[in-house]
Amino acid sequence: YKTIVYKGQLTTWQLRPYFPDLQDVRCKSAIALVHSRFSTNTSPKWKLAQPFRMIAHNGEINTVRGNLNWWKSKESLLKSSLFTEEEVDKLLPVCGEQLSDSGNFDNVLEFLVLNGFSLPHALMMMIPEAWQHDEQMPDYKKAFYEYHKTMMEAWDGPASICFTDGILVGATLDRNGLRPARYCLTTDDRLIVASEAGALPVDQATVVMKGRLQPGRILIADLQEHRIIGDEELKATICQRLPYRQWLSDNRVTINDLPLREKAATSLDQETLFRQQQLHGFTKEDLKVMIEPMAKMGKDPIGSMGADTPLAVLSHQSQHLSNYFKQLFAQVTNPPIDPIRERSVMSLYAMLGSADNILDVKPERARFIHLDSPMLMNHELKRIKELHHPHYRSGVLNIIFRSDGQAGRLQAAIDHICAVAEDLVRTGHNILILSDRQANYQYAPIPSLLATGAIHHHLVRKGLRAQTSLVVEAGDIRETHHVATLIGYGASAVNPYLTYATISDLYNRGVLDGSVARDAHIKTYNKAVGKGLLKIMSKIGISTLQSYQGAQIFEALGINREVIDRCFTGTISRIQGIGFDGIAKEVLVRHKLAYPEQTIPNPRLEVGGVYQWKRRGEAHMFNPKSIHYLQLAARTNDYDAYKTYAATINDQTEKALTLRGLLAFRKGQAIPLEEVEPVEAILPRFATGAMSFGSISWEAHTTLAIAMNRIGGRSNSGEGGEDEKRYQPLPNGDSMRSATKQVASGRFGVTSYYLSEATELQIKMAQGAKPGEGGQLPGHKVDDWIGRVRHSTPGVGLISPPPHHDIYSIEDLAQLIFDLKNANEHARINVKLVSKAGVGIIASGVAKAHADAILISGYDGGTGASPLTS
Repeated sequence: YKTIVYKGQLTTWQLRPYFPDLQDVRCKSAIALVHSRFSTNTSPKWKLAQPFRMIAHNGEINTVRGNLNWWKSKESLLKSSLFTEEEVDKLLPVCGEQLSDSGNFDNVLEFLVLNGFSLPHALMMMIPEAWQHDEQMPDYKKAFYEYHKTMMEAWDGPASICFTDGILVGATLDRNGLRPARYCLTTDDRLIVASEAGALPVDQATVVMKGRLQPGRILIADLQEHRIIGDEELKATICQRLPYRQWLSDNRVTINDLPLREKAATSLDQETLFRQQQLHGFTKEDLKVMIEPMAKMGKDPIGSMGADTPLAVLSHQSQHLSNYFKQLFAQVTNPPIDPIRERSVMSLYAMLGSADNILDVKPERARFIHLDSPMLMNHELKRIKELHHPHYRSGVLNIIFRSDGQAGRLQAAIDHICAVAEDLVRTGHNILILSDRQANYQYAPIPSLLATGAIHHHLVRKGLRAQTSLVVEAGDIRETHHVATLIGYGASAVNPYLTYATISDLYNRGVLDGSVARDAHIKTYNKAVGKGLLKIMSKIGISTLQSYQGAQIFEALGINREVIDRCFTGTISRIQGIGFDGIAKEVLVRHKLAYPEQTIPNPRLEVGGVYQWKRRGEAHMFNPKSIHYLQLAARTNDYDAYKTYAATINDQTEKALTLRGLLAFRKGQAIPLEEVEPVEAILPRFATGAMSFGSISWEAHTTLAIAMNRIGGRSNSGEGGEDEKRYQPLPNGDSMRSATKQVASGRFGVTSYYLSEATELQIKMAQGAKPGEGGQLPGHKVDDWIGRVRHSTPGVGLISPPPHHDIYSIEDLAQLIFDLKNANEHARINVKLVSKAGVGIIASGVAKAHADAILISGYDGGTGASPLTS
């Protein structure tokens, strides 16, 4: 059996004349695997054209950066029973930076198959089902997936994959089923699988079986056995070939199986706690706005939000290093996951231990320490530190540097801890604990994210990363984003000991409920972090923590190339910024507060001022001064007051808050005034932001609409619908009708009448203030009126899903655009995206879906309600 791959950077209509041999009667095949799509996330190139040697892939692998790093680490351990060492060396590297996500997936799949794994077995390793919380799944299948997670993390993301080796041909879907696959079998034994029903003309009278492939399922046609093999039969055979459950029972341990001599302390005395909080940058705002609500409610606190504070690199306040990293997100063809409605397919399971040769399936591979969550309490970390086990050895690295302010101190410390980490791994330590507890007046803590990224990538480059796990014990971990960045750059588990001590102090002072145990509040905080991690993972369409680990789903803003290349290799960074000495300077600002040269009377924590303006806190573009002049201008119709307001917002020459504040207009030659468009031609381009009725009041919402209608501009209804009485003109001729009506994922207030009363219909795929997340309206805001307009129940909180549950591909978006054009043939159809690296390619795909306009939103928009960590 042989397979021949035909590639073409062309349309399907050009295929017939381009490859005349396909029309030759002598050209016969039992299999035809066709991949025909326009690219919506990469620029079309011949080398990236599909199908590849074994697969045709419709979808995106969101974890590909982590998959490549982990595979690179595994290559140093490879030993094949079918290839000699010299032959294996010739095959390496299996993956390539210039290949697409699909191309790298195909290479790894082919490598596994050529080394003895069956094609379905290898696919089940790379794209496992959602087994973690499925109570209906047979135990033998769960055991198979749990065993194989020690060999390979999931290549996660929306995927419909057709595959063949010339004998087997089949299709599989990702664990969420976020790509469609329809199949039918005809009386003449033709099996047709396509992304949509009707891709080929089929006489329905000849169809004997048809259906939709389910999430995580596999369908196979075996040309040797001349039969179709379903998912249940196939996996029952593969999963029961070896005693995986027995291997796990004999080798797998949980954190509670490890001995503990005595429970670790959580609390610190008042003086030590205060000094540690200053050292690690805690503020009053962190305690009041973030930590206390998380320990009380078990979820990220909700608040109204607008990004009017400076980027970390432009701030005059000492910054946490994670503030320089922005979470990437999915939109349009690569949808986010709904972490509330799709919780069953998501997992926070983590594990500690070392990997081995991926080609060697043996009982010892089941040796790992299972964690239900990456959050380790102090006594759990103590169990790991006190390990005396034949299969696990832990070592502690002190992530600190000299605090004398000399240039190069931080970089030298990074070199040192990387060398120590390498030595520990080479001497058999398969758990490394990165700890900053030894920081004192002579030594400052290395930012935990910097240390984690540096050690992770150093071990990747040395081919040692798969042989150890990283656990971070650090005082600078307090928000969900801090945990997400650590895991995203390689950590398996974290211990935020100072946050735990802070919660203990809040408990002792009576701020937290004293009727429950102290540890219960810490567990509630950990639960909040877990929910936040699920939300962050879902924004980019990743389902499992293991796949998110090391996936580097971030874009850096304001860190220079030297730091990126050394500690965060492969991270997108569009602008330069601070280097190692700049990062050290920010740490030393906090160190001097904790260890002042002279005694400071009545010392206090810094106020913070990120979520609310404070006189001594972070700068805000909208502050008492700017708001005063805006209100004065509006109330008195004073143009001079407005110009003063505009100047406070626009003039950032002395204190830039935004990247655009660093830019200035070049002086050019004046043009005659008659060549400038008249005001009447310019005003129709004015439009308001999309703010829903409910997030702002009736008075504000209707006033904006009246103002825009008077000048010929457009107000945007937002995603909360619109009261039908606004469609009738007022007695004075004014109109409260919003010209632009929004269609968002919750479809609140969307009716045929609503759609027909629009000049423009905007499909909201993402929102600048919180891309990858849905809109929220707390229940206390949903009164009878707002509930009626939104067609919802008063008093019940409303959360729009992160994805449109009917848009999982560019074809789905094209269908909605088509439907809206039929609902209102006169309306312009607008699709709202959010700026990110590569948004141009996404926008080109939206244009191909026949959108009339594309809006690309910036990051600094506002929102009526959102988790404060968004």
